[in-house]
Amino acid sequence: MVPRGASKGVSPFDLEYEKSRATIHADKQDLNRIVLDYLIIEGYCDAATEFAKEAGIDISVDYQSIEERMLIRQAVEAGRVDEAVRRVNELEPEILDTNASLLFHLQLQSFIELIRHDKTQEALRYASEELAPRGAQNPEFLAELEKTMALLAFPELASFDRLQGDSTDLNEFAEPLASAAASAPPTAKPPPAWSTLGSLMRKEHRTTVAKELNAAILESQGQGQETKLSGLVKLMSWTEEALESKGLPVPGVSASALLTLQGPPRHVLSSAAVPVPSAAEPMVLN
Repeated sequence: MVPRGASKGVSPFDLEYEKSRATIHADKQDLNRIVLDYLIIEGYCDAATEFAKEAGIDISVDYQSIEERMLIRQAVEAGRVDEAVRRVNELEPEILDTNASLLFHLQLQSFIELIRHDKTQEALRYASEELAPRGAQNPEFLAELEKTMALLAFPELASFDRLQGDSTDLNEFAEPLASAAASAPPTAKPPPAWSTLGSLMRKEHRTTVAKELNAAILESQGQGQETKLSGLVKLMSWTEEALESKGLPVPGVSASALLTLQGPPRHVLSSAAVPVPSAAEPMVLN
């Protein structure tokens, strides 16, 4: 068997790799459970329910808990941090009481949202009453706090609609930041890099905080914090890198590239069932 995309000059390793891969069989029910695990961990309640039914998997799952966890995650991703905190406290108050770093990151996101909506005075008051005391109690938070507070000095950057402009070149902000740094007193601490400041306003920053909160909720419920599918892809990536370091590149799809792919929009899997292959025989990975 000739590897995909290969024609002439195929190495013996490639031929042996494809020959071995063709003999690997994966039980379809095991694959279905991996998919179901992904849907549960990521909080796709409706899709998980339908998938389990179609796949014939009889498991005991608290779907109400999944739904609540998804609502919390969606609230953070939409910038409604106060709502997310309220829901978490109703679900399990100890999650935030025992995780100072997570609570701090949620508070930082609240501060960012105030700046995003041009509520400068409220942001200053919030920083003074909530963030400053927490930074004083936890010196390890000071670097993040200082970086986020720097947004107040650059209204052009803070008011930029990052949710719609993620593809915009941040170079446009380099000049105002450089100008501000040049006019600052010699003893003033230089501002963070413009790209670092800009990243705080991107939707990916909300997603990062939402994932951290989701993992904490899962841990409190005694569940895994990472999907089995993600773990498998990471293992594949590590294996590929180990082989490539020995001069044995793996043909086919790069697992490392898969790690950077974004999943489908949440509403897609939340409103539709995931199709399940009807064949009962084991799947051949080729």
